[in-house]
Amino acid sequence: MDSQTSQPSQASQPSASSRTFQVDLRGLVDLLSHHLYSSPKVYLRELLQNAVDAITARRAEQPDAPALVRLHAEGGTLRVEDSGIGLTESDVHSLLATIGRSSKRAEGLESARSEFLGQFGIGLLACFVVAERIRVVSRSARTPDAPPVEWTATDDGSYRVRTLAHGARTEPGTTVYLEARPGAADWLARERVLSLARDFGSLLPYDVRVGDEAVTDLPAPWDRAHPGPAARRVALARHCHDLFGFTPLDSIELNVPLAGVRGVAYVLPSAVSPARRAGHRVHLKGMLLTERAEQLLPDWAFFVRCVLDTDSLRPTASRESLYEDETLAGVREALGERIRSWLTGLAAGDPERLAAFLSVHHLGVKSLARHDREMLRTMLPWLPFETTDGRLSLEEFAQRHPVVHFTRTVEEYRQVAAIASAQGVGVVNGGYTYDSELIEALPSVRTGTVVAELDADTVTAHLDAVDPAVELALSAFLGAARAKLDPLGCDVVLRAFHPLSVPALHLDDRAARHEQARADAEEQADDLWAGILGSLRGSAPRARLVLNHLNPLIRRIGSLDDPELIGTAAESLYGQALLMAQRPLRPADSALLNRAFLGLLEWATHDDRPEEGHR
Repeated sequence: MDSQTSQPSQASQPSASSRTFQVDLRGLVDLLSHHLYSSPKVYLRELLQNAVDAITARRAEQPDAPALVRLHAEGGTLRVEDSGIGLTESDVHSLLATIGRSSKRAEGLESARSEFLGQFGIGLLACFVVAERIRVVSRSARTPDAPPVEWTATDDGSYRVRTLAHGARTEPGTTVYLEARPGAADWLARERVLSLARDFGSLLPYDVRVGDEAVTDLPAPWDRAHPGPAARRVALARHCHDLFGFTPLDSIELNVPLAGVRGVAYVLPSAVSPARRAGHRVHLKGMLLTERAEQLLPDWAFFVRCVLDTDSLRPTASRESLYEDETLAGVREALGERIRSWLTGLAAGDPERLAAFLSVHHLGVKSLARHDREMLRTMLPWLPFETTDGRLSLEEFAQRHPVVHFTRTVEEYRQVAAIASAQGVGVVNGGYTYDSELIEALPSVRTGTVVAELDADTVTAHLDAVDPAVELALSAFLGAARAKLDPLGCDVVLRAFHPLSVPALHLDDRAARHEQARADAEEQADDLWAGILGSLRGSAPRARLVLNHLNPLIRRIGSLDDPELIGTAAESLYGQALLMAQRPLRPADSALLNRAFLGLLEWATHDDRPEEGHR
């Protein structure tokens, strides 16, 4: 087959034509208001942003040009005037009437692009969230001879453009008129406009006013001069209270010039969960971008709230959050380093403020110290831990004890704390968040420190053995007690230990608990699962009930010769030891406690004498 016959004829090819997307403006406004923007209030930010960008563009060509933005709200209408670059009729057709087109792409403005707030050409479209009609009157500063132009649009997607007489607007700039849509007049009320303008624009570099009231409040609180550090701290605390509603424990300067960041972090006065992601206020070139920036700081810095201004971070399309990129990752690392430096500075020069901070936020510092050995070394004298010697730092505890014993769970600590302390064994409770990791990391920052996990065998080994002759004399009693507790997976041993007031001690470890849980599951399972669980049976040590031979009650119980009464007594001691250790009770344990209690009552009220009627 030759090349001519292998190609389809021209007549058989389908015809192609270029089409243009049709945009339903009402549907697009609904998309903006319900999905892109969190609130209709962003309309004012878009107006301010357009005005500020227009002024920035004009000043790029005319550095001495006025920089004014004026907002006038009255009777469900809003007028926004700026002294910016302005538009010609050609600009209006290419910019205002084309969705997605940005004036920052216009010729001659690329060199100043980094100075603009907006990065997306949505612009005035956001105003349709609150307005049913938008009118723009503008005169170009770049083309002074061009007549003023008027662009009028409604929310049905229609617009018209007309030129005006030269006298209609004598100065370059733009005025935007909004007419509220039904039910949205409150968004254009003067007090609401003033409140939103101050919230969004308090740090803008130009003169912005609502009527005669100033919106901008410069310099920023963190850039203002003060007589001294104490006065500065008081002023920043007042700013935090006005902004966030709380008085901070301290304030941390966030000056990172290389990242284009300037601001302050306020330390929360009360503890918060590490899982809670605090929202931070971020201004982009003076314009408030978001009040809920969650990814601004490392996860461990959950104890501060930040407010800052940046010119390096990128906003998302809605301009209500930050775009996750390498720049944001670098800023996050730099801000984390700044907070870390503040902590080490307190440790070196202000121990009282550090102690006040750690009394509230020790969890955050422990989280940081897990991954930062230098921070762990710095904080060792300050971080508090629960120990058998009281609430101490690891540094102080390690100075007292040649071996730093610890438990991995709070339950294990409660089992052994009193007994270990009486035997002179120091124990640290590693059951709280991050504690066991920090204890295990101790030798890496404190040379020569020995760290060992405390288990049931270690505790038992520190208890004094009973004379073999004594234990032999009590063999019948111990045998009966073991037989009674064997179904519960618990052995019985006899030791002598202090304090004397403790009759019995229940000891186990995680391996023993896992084996008991497996045995319980096997007992309740069907034949198939019982076989599977039985094959998983391990050689883990069983739990043990350690009877204190020094305790007078144990001595009296040891003299019993009734096997049934010995069994009831053993169950009672077992249940009491579980309660003392604050262990969660299994159904079998609860049944045992109930049975032992009733059994003791029965023995206590037992009377061998004949009843009155049989005398």
